[in-house]
Amino acid sequence: MCRWLAYQGPEIFLADLIVRPTHSLLVQSQFAQENFVDDMPDHMGAALPTNGDGFGIGWYGEMEKPGRYRELRPAWSDENLISIASSVKSRMFLAHLRAANRGLVQRSNSHPFTEGKWLFQHNGEIIGFRQVHRAMAMHVAAAYFNCIQGTTDSELMFYMALSAGLEEHPKQALEIMVGTVEEELKAAGCDGVVRLTCALADGDSIYAVRYASAGEAKSLYRNKDDRALVEVAKGAEYALPEGGRLLVSEPLDYRREHWEVVPGNSFVWMQDGRIEIEPFEPRVP
Repeated sequence: MCRWLAYQGPEIFLADLIVRPTHSLLVQSQFAQENFVDDMPDHMGAALPTNGDGFGIGWYGEMEKPGRYRELRPAWSDENLISIASSVKSRMFLAHLRAANRGLVQRSNSHPFTEGKWLFQHNGEIIGFRQVHRAMAMHVAAAYFNCIQGTTDSELMFYMALSAGLEEHPKQALEIMVGTVEEELKAAGCDGVVRLTCALADGDSIYAVRYASAGEAKSLYRNKDDRALVEVAKGAEYALPEGGRLLVSEPLDYRREHWEVVPGNSFVWMQDGRIEIEPFEPRVP
């Protein structure tokens, strides 16, 4: 399983969220608290604290296409992460810590994935992926097929969504993608489960999904209001900029009153300080 965050709002340093808070993403790379495992018999229901199978950040600046830095080493062991995060300001960025349960530990499997103006990151799994891997790939348009570089179900789902019309209708494309995966699991005759807690960005908006076809969806929170405070290691506090919107796998501090759970089976849209949450229902085209 993985940990991630997605920010949209006035420009801030990436380090203000990735490094600075008491329970920052960097801290979560070693000490996650809600990284529950549901499909490994030896760890069923346990919270695994370490997310050390690579990391990545993607951010938007003056160019249409995002910048990106990915690494296969753990976040805590790469001094470049703190240097970049402390030097780069952005109005929209994604950051991801990988805890691999499928796919090799290699740079091409580190999130976020990118295509054109898009960034995509994911926490979850397809139980039964091996049985439907080839069938899923058949739903990727020819124009995108050779863009796939890694071996994860996450990257394949991203390109399935692009093939289903992500550029024009993000929510519909994601619903079609999940519905298609579920149909292929049924066709393969396996008792599969789709758990998808993901974030996408296109430079104007951030979209997110929290969904599970069975059981509990992977955790997702939003900052409760524009001025939600984040506690820093020295005991001081600071506020997100007014209008700053944040989605996280785990709260970035230990004050739960700052955070609100995003309901399961929901689609989230954030733009210009606004946030809308509506039901997410997989469909088949």
